[in-house]
Amino acid sequence: MVKFILLASYILILGCSRAPDEMIFIPSGEFIMGSDRVDTEGQSAEFGSMKPWFADEHPQRKVNLATFYIDRHEVTNANFAEFVRGTQSTLGGPAPPFWQDGRPPPGQELLPVTQITWSEANAFCKWAGKRLPTEAEWEKAARGTDGREYVWGNDYKSGLANTGDAPNKKLMQVGSYPMSKSPYGVEDMVGNVWEWTSDWYQTYPGSDYRSDAFGVKFKVIRGNSWGELGHYTLTHYSRAAYRFYAPPEFRLSDVGLRCAK
Repeated sequence: MVKFILLASYILILGCSRAPDEMIFIPSGEFIMGSDRVDTEGQSAEFGSMKPWFADEHPQRKVNLATFYIDRHEVTNANFAEFVRGTQSTLGGPAPPFWQDGRPPPGQELLPVTQITWSEANAFCKWAGKRLPTEAEWEKAARGTDGREYVWGNDYKSGLANTGDAPNKKLMQVGSYPMSKSPYGVEDMVGNVWEWTSDWYQTYPGSDYRSDAFGVKFKVIRGNSWGELGHYTLTHYSRAAYRFYAPPEFRLSDVGLRCAK
């Protein structure tokens, strides 16, 4: 009888951890979120950044999350085209403005979808039976539980992701940089496109950093993109703890999404 109960329990756990198609299982438990790194005065402004690099990540702390799933890849143009076709009668066909007749340009089907607002990203996830990840979920899926700086470790390694220092200087098909998988196997968590999260850009609990940008104004985006900041390539943007933000109504050429569940 005991053996039967143990076997049944094992089967139940195994079944619960089996991720839906093209999603990755992220187990429950604590992870290290944020950082305590300190900005040098005027350092980020020298590079034209609108905010400090590290202050809004304070304080580094342990956060406990329940089990969740997250998409293995960023949502592609092909994925979003299915959404457009399936919702035209109710949402008016929310295709990105550079598409024609609700279809992505030929040959770009497996590129991450871009130029979609936060509301459209949120609607896509709901249509797919999912939701946008929280900022904490995104960070745990990217860095694991050991508090690493980047998805691959603590040192920046040029060329592992489609960021501004990559030779391509353009969007790439999802999954093109397998060396940049997170500890859980989630791909493109750094580079290609920034990704919408569900959270407003707000101060972290226990932080003494204040910003006029905080509040119900901007949505957090995570993960860096293929672009550059002028002629600078800043490795700070590729850190797993790095926070950036955008107005939810904006359509940006380097912002896309992935869903959670």
